[in-house]
Amino acid sequence: MSKISKFIIGRLRGCGYAFKGALLLLKTEPSIQVQAVIAIIMTALGFYLNITTTEWILQTFAIGLVMSIEGLNTTIEAIADFIHPDFHDKIGFIKDIAAGAVFIAAITAVVIGCLIYVPYLF
Repeated sequence: MSKISKFIIGRLRGCGYAFKGALLLLKTEPSIQVQAVIAIIMTALGFYLNITTTEWILQTFAIGLVMSIEGLNTTIEAIADFIHPDFHDKIGFIKDIAAGAVFIAAITAVVIGCLIYVPYLF
């Protein structure tokens, strides 16, 4: 097998693992499930109001940002719990910072959503 074939097969396997991880995240994490429902609602609203291509780009970016950061937050929390299952101030600090990153992404998404939809609704 050539180097190129091995490279392509490796990338395809990597995509498979990533897809599996995304499905696990959606199946097991309530916060991502809520965010997925919100993403579906906002997408339906975008179709209903016929938002512009630029607005679709911003909305898609905002949804992807929040869900990606939530996935990283979930990973950080799982690693922290695995390393130190009992309460520890440093672990709490790390988890709070990760949650804060999700909060910042979510606030950004809300602002983007308001900038897109307020003119359509009012």
